[in-house]
Amino acid sequence: MNNSMINSSVTMRSLQQKLDMVANNLANLNTVGYKRQDASFQDVLTSVKQQPGGFEKQGRLSPLGYNQGWGARLVQAQLNMAQGSLKPTGESLDLAIEGDGLFEINNVVRDANNSLTTQTAWTRNGSFQLSQSTDPADPDLFLMTKDGQYVMGTDDSPIRIPANSSVNIESDGTIFASDDADKSAAPIEVGQIKMVRVLRPQLLQQLGDNMYSVPANAANREDILQTVDTGNNAVDPISVRQGFLEQSNVTLADEMTDLLQVQKAFQLNSRAVSSSDTMMGIANNLRNG
Repeated sequence: MNNSMINSSVTMRSLQQKLDMVANNLANLNTVGYKRQDASFQDVLTSVKQQPGGFEKQGRLSPLGYNQGWGARLVQAQLNMAQGSLKPTGESLDLAIEGDGLFEINNVVRDANNSLTTQTAWTRNGSFQLSQSTDPADPDLFLMTKDGQYVMGTDDSPIRIPANSSVNIESDGTIFASDDADKSAAPIEVGQIKMVRVLRPQLLQQLGDNMYSVPANAANREDILQTVDTGNNAVDPISVRQGFLEQSNVTLADEMTDLLQVQKAFQLNSRAVSSSDTMMGIANNLRNG
């Protein structure tokens, strides 16, 4: 097959993947806590073509031979953890993370045997709410996401909030509850939100609904997501802002620029495929004639 046709067809597939990523970024322009995806490309294969000795002329400075490429492929889609802008909401349960951190949540899913099981996941979406326990005898409320996942505490348990309480959340995630019925009572500490620092964003898996997980074959989770504590939060601090939500870090102008570049590159490669097909058709007609 024509080398230019192979080169162009392989590259077009990678450009289609890049186009899908740009479309996904644009679709999540207003998604709370969304992190845009960046694409990395590399050559599939590059070989050196040797030229006949007749090309070697006196005074020729360039060496014999030339590089023959075979297209490009998408190596990985990496999360861009750049900070998004913070939007004030005035809601006490709206939280935004400053820094390369994620909230840890507990997601209930069905396994291969269709049995309910818990799955640990992480998110930047800090739009939380208080929900009743499934046990009618339990008077406490639980801090949960809008989709019903439990927000985990540093003790690896769901965070409980006493009923009829207002909450105040410190920058380190510590939660204090004040009794609405007794304004003179001192606030009590009810827990601390567990957060993790993203060390290797390229290894995170996207679960959908703005949630991430660690691959099952990962040797050590701490190499990808480091649990935030007082000992490691001094150099690269991660903090919580109560009453704010982090907006998507997608910039419309940048995505539109990438979109135009991908479209032009795809158009160029499609024309190369068309030209290669035309030349092969001409060659076949000459031989048959």
